[in-house]
Amino acid sequence: MTRVGYVLAAVFLTIAALQPAWAQKHGGILRMYSPDSPSGMSVLEESTGYAQIPMMGVFNNLIMFDQHVNQNSLASVVPDLAMAWSWNPDNTALTFKLRQGVKWHDGKPFTAKDVLCTWDLLMETSQDKLRINPRKSSYRNLERVTANGDYEVTFHLKRPQPAFPMILAGGFSVVYPCHVPAAQMRRHPVGTGPFVFVEYKPNEHIKVVRNPDYWKPNRPYLDGIEYTIIRNPATAVLSFVSNAVDMTFPYDLSVPLLKDVKSQVPEAICEMVPSGGVNRHLIVNRTIPPFDNPDLRRAMALSLDRKAFVDILTEGEGDIGGVLQPAPAGLWGMPPDQLKELPGYGTDIAKNRAEARQIMEKLGYGPANRLKLKITTRDQRAYRDPAILLMDQLKEIYIDAELDAVDLAVYFPRIQRKEYTVGLNLQTSGPDPDPVLELFYGCGSNLNWDAYCSPEIDNLIAQQSMEADPDKRRQLLWTIERKLAAENVRPILFYSRGATCWRPAVKGLTLMVNSLFSGNRYEDIWLDR
Repeated sequence: MTRVGYVLAAVFLTIAALQPAWAQKHGGILRMYSPDSPSGMSVLEESTGYAQIPMMGVFNNLIMFDQHVNQNSLASVVPDLAMAWSWNPDNTALTFKLRQGVKWHDGKPFTAKDVLCTWDLLMETSQDKLRINPRKSSYRNLERVTANGDYEVTFHLKRPQPAFPMILAGGFSVVYPCHVPAAQMRRHPVGTGPFVFVEYKPNEHIKVVRNPDYWKPNRPYLDGIEYTIIRNPATAVLSFVSNAVDMTFPYDLSVPLLKDVKSQVPEAICEMVPSGGVNRHLIVNRTIPPFDNPDLRRAMALSLDRKAFVDILTEGEGDIGGVLQPAPAGLWGMPPDQLKELPGYGTDIAKNRAEARQIMEKLGYGPANRLKLKITTRDQRAYRDPAILLMDQLKEIYIDAELDAVDLAVYFPRIQRKEYTVGLNLQTSGPDPDPVLELFYGCGSNLNWDAYCSPEIDNLIAQQSMEADPDKRRQLLWTIERKLAAENVRPILFYSRGATCWRPAVKGLTLMVNSLFSGNRYEDIWLDR
């Protein structure tokens, strides 16, 4: 988007915010369930939606994705705490004009200093420290952030990065207060957003209430939101059927659960959409024998039947793709005619597995000497079900796997410490290749859990990041896809689709199709009852 476009977007948003709410009603508590209990409430330290979704409304970003446009892109970026922004002539400095008169929930004023403190935390240049910093690698190209007075900040980049605003608009790029220690933000976060944090009781609930001093006129409409933590999917569905909650957790319902809801609550409004660009994939710890052998990793990749994952686990409501989410929901994914040429993506599964068995036999494995391993994954349905199917497919190439299901609070720390051999994991692929490629495939990145490192790939990641022409960028991205597939790096199993259901009284909800974490502000949702 051009500078003029950004300014116009800011003007239109301001005008819209000032219009009287003719149809919307104020009041009411939105009730929702959450499938799991997060380790804390600090958005900057979390990696899943179980904390980010309830907390997105507690915070603001500098900029954000329009909450009523279901596909995130540069064109859908709108102002938030920043009223306007512009690049310098060589596109290495991005300057934001900040909103004045904004207050933190404890009454202290928001200023440029808070922006500096937030990115000092993320870049680990401050005395205060995050316990876990999953997105540090997102800012490898960020040299520093400076302030010009109390209401202007500039992000100085080492090289041009046209899509850098996409990182800042994401659901994890919230602004933290300078005056609240990082440790407190885990227990009682303080933000500037439309909702104020009230309480988190692990395995019970998360509660937020309306911010009466929110800087945006007339928002939010709701008096609050309550998230009841219900781990069992059948029990969670029952809570919706019995009207104990108004809305299911976003993207949480499988096809069978959706059918169950529709049969019992025919008036419910339900949408089955791509689950925010989330894929299931195989991770292999390349540092531990025998998985340090590239031939073994190739055999494992050749054993995969991706269509079976889609047909069995989603009843056809899924997509086969590479590292980047396929079209039409994804903006950058490789087209099907090129995707099928990647190693292991062909439709002749029997041929692939025959080749895989030959590789395994050369490595000394066979019917009388099967490789035994554990597949580490989260003890949650979205992880367990594909892990079990993966175990079944690996049997075809002389691998007997045992499921190692781990609780959420333990799972990510274990994976990050590389305390596993083989795993089944979920990761997002968007909405933009920045920072996905850097985070998951860059040498030494925070989320590079399989210890993959290729200077050639690092160079290509940097090239695509600097490329402003979309067509040229796609060609670079598809080159990266081919190289990662050839080296069997985190083979992608499938992209899921998930359903969300809500009562007709719930109004103003838009489900994002290429980002699980961008559409959860909920300041525009209202209840017609």
